[in-house]
Amino acid sequence: MDYISVRQAAAKWGKSERWVQKLLQDNRIDGALRFGHAWMIPKAAENPSDARIKSGKYRKTPKGNSVNE
Repeated sequence: MDYISVRQAAAKWGKSERWVQKLLQDNRIDGALRFGHAWMIPKAAENPSDARIKSGKYRKTPKGNSVNE
């Protein structure tokens, strides 16, 4: 199986290296292996979906507005 580095995965998915590292720490990339301080990501691994927004809508309102207004 071919592997790529965090830097290569970040470039492939259009993300920052730090974001890819965070995904790896949260075990969100299947098949990734860690050797010491280095990560090996399977070349065929897909970019995990963004789990921060589930509904597709932001919940925050602009400052000064309440939800009921």
